Amino acid sequence: MSLIKSFATVASGTLASRILGFTREMLMAAALGTGPVADAFYAAFQFPNTFRRLFAEGAFNTAFVPLFAKEIEAGGHDGARRFSEEVFGVLFTALIGITIVMELAMPFLVSTIIAPGFAGDPEKYGLTVALATIMFPYLMCMSLGAMMAGMLNSLRRYFAAAIAPVFLNVILIGVLYYAWRSGADGLSVGYWMAWGVMAAGAVQLAIVWGAVRHAGISIGFRRPRLTGNVKRLLWLAFPAAITGGITQINTLIGTAIASTQASAVSSLALADRVYQLPLGVVGIAVAMVLLPELSRALKAGNPVEAANLQNRSVEFTLFLTLPAAAALLVISEPIVRLLYERGAFSADNTQVVSTILAIFGLGLPAFVLIKAFTPGYFAREDTKTPMVFAAVSVAVNIALALILFPSMGAPGIAVASSVAGWVNAGMLLVVLVRRGHWGREAALMRRIPRLVAASLAMAAALWFGAWESAPYLASGSPLIVKATALGLLCLGGMILYFALAFAIGGADAGMVRRSMRRRGPASAPPATPPAAGSDPSS
Repeated sequence: MSLIKSFATVASGTLASRILGFTREMLMAAALGTGPVADAFYAAFQFPNTFRRLFAEGAFNTAFVPLFAKEIEAGGHDGARRFSEEVFGVLFTALIGITIVMELAMPFLVSTIIAPGFAGDPEKYGLTVALATIMFPYLMCMSLGAMMAGMLNSLRRYFAAAIAPVFLNVILIGVLYYAWRSGADGLSVGYWMAWGVMAAGAVQLAIVWGAVRHAGISIGFRRPRLTGNVKRLLWLAFPAAITGGITQINTLIGTAIASTQASAVSSLALADRVYQLPLGVVGIAVAMVLLPELSRALKAGNPVEAANLQNRSVEFTLFLTLPAAAALLVISEPIVRLLYERGAFSADNTQVVSTILAIFGLGLPAFVLIKAFTPGYFAREDTKTPMVFAAVSVAVNIALALILFPSMGAPGIAVASSVAGWVNAGMLLVVLVRRGHWGREAALMRRIPRLVAASLAMAAALWFGAWESAPYLASGSPLIVKATALGLLCLGGMILYFALAFAIGGADAGMVRRSMRRRGPASAPPATPPAAGSDPSS
């Protein structure tokens, strides 16, 4: 499968999840606004979600995938299954212990780490503790699911892992719909949503587990033992978890600081949901596909193919995220108004959330580039260097957030997060270049400034279009009018951007065709083919 086709496979599932996520957040905003129940739910959910991205997605999509791919090449499916069982035994046992400890310590964790600002409000504090206690076992389901997803990615069966997160939003939308039909109060909605998160974790784990079995690998439980392979995984996984989850670490820090101000936590969460669409569709697709492909190229001794993979990934990343960042910067207010402004979500809430979203837009290219740069380290089994850069990024984020929050409020948290993202991306790129691990090409260097120019031109056109369309995008306009006006504005911006990008040489149709047809050592099928009855999602 070509690189772009692999990106598209992952991105399609992620896009479906993000669109349903928007629907979920729209219903949440209408039901709860940015009030105390919304603050409590978002703070409580942020905790297991951060751990999931740190120790599940972060560790296993960076440390586990190269080792699993190596086992497939060396020992076929039998060797890969033995390695997976060794890891599963240790992971399952560790997760049981972590879950028990965290559940018992939840009151302390909420008051010191998750939302220290809630300690002065006993009702909000108690609700956050209760919701976090219900939702924390979600971490166990998703961590085991991330291991299965890493196996599927190594087998080039991307779709099941990409589509599984859709079911979190499907279940939560169902919960919100039932709450609306039954006329439930805000407190009941909060509790029902927490139980919905738990149910979604079990469903997602079942989907990827079934896909792994269908791929020909059946995992049994082995007594946990620190074998050589497991020790190697743990040695790589700890720094990889920190690095892969840097955006989530910064988000958790921002949530803790924002908890001292009413509505700040939910405002940040609602803005985060919007900019997570391009970040998830592009960034996660690049990270999931590039790491196993780059690992294969390097293990095959093919540095030319590895350099091509890195360049095409950065090109793909910038081609799609630069215009997205420009759009978020210029038309964040009508976007937020259309998505959220109804029910308990007021026009004043729109002003705050749209400001945060515009600032996040400035950091969007950096957040996605981080996911394109880090596989260059992880594929070489260097997880320490990105961890150091992640630590520097966290320090920058904390310092700026503490400085800016008192005067700027929640937007100050967004500024700190965006600056920290650019610092991290810059350090990753500089060291890749210095080590000779970045195969820069003249064509890419020519395209980048042209893509920037096309994005700036689109931003100017969107600003003028929004000004002209202001009466149709205003708060008092009917929903269908606002949706139509914003849809036409975005469509016009897209047409202008793509036309300019191709006209001035920021993108090249011949390059796209070559990428679609690209096959080489890194794209060869696994050494041992899957068992009979191939997965239709591959």
